[in-house]
Amino acid sequence: MADPQALQADPSGILDRLQKASAAEEFFALLGVEYDAKVVNVARLHILRRMGQYLAGEDFAGTADAAVAERCKSVLEKAYADFVKSSPIDQRVFKVLKDAVAPAQKPAAAFVPLSSIK
Repeated sequence: MADPQALQADPSGILDRLQKASAAEEFFALLGVEYDAKVVNVARLHILRRMGQYLAGEDFAGTADAAVAERCKSVLEKAYADFVKSSPIDQRVFKVLKDAVAPAQKPAAAFVPLSSIK
C-alpha cells in the first residue's frame, strides 16, 4: 500500500496521485474526504466503482488541477453517501449483484395436446 503522505507530497497532478493509490482510504486522504471506517470496510470497492461511474463522463483536459481535485472530491463524497444510506446489495454497482436480481426466466410451459398422446 502506498503511503498517503508520500502521495500528497507528489508534485504530479491529482489524477496521477489517485492512480497511484492502492486503497480506498488513500482516495479519501488524498481528496480530504472524511469517512466512517465501518462504511468503507463494507463497501470500499463499491464506493470506488461508483466514483468511477460518476467520473466516467468527465473531461478534465485543460482543467486546472485544483478544479479537478474539487470535482473528484465532490464525486467521492457523493459515491460515499450512496453507501452510507444504503447497502452494496441495494446499490448493485457490480454485474454479479445486478444479475442476482434479474428476473428469472420462466421456462415455457410444456403443452402437449391430448390429440398427440397415443
